[in-house]
Amino acid sequence: MWTKFAKLFVIKTKFEAFLVIYGLGMGAVERGEHYLHQYPGFGGWLLFSVCPIAVFMAGARILDSIERQQAD
Repeated sequence: MWTKFAKLFVIKTKFEAFLVIYGLGMGAVERGEHYLHQYPGFGGWLLFSVCPIAVFMAGARILDSIERQQAD
């Protein structure tokens, strides 16, 4: 039963990976907007810019792992 439930959270295709990355990106931009309101000025923009960069790094890792799974 738990294995069937766990299989729902496995990313198998690039399409699913892109959907996950899109969701992460939307959340990162939303969080960045909160940073802009909390920390006006340079600090807020710095924190805002770091949020999407983290998504780029995570997205590259997700896509790389999908390509390695498909190669095996």
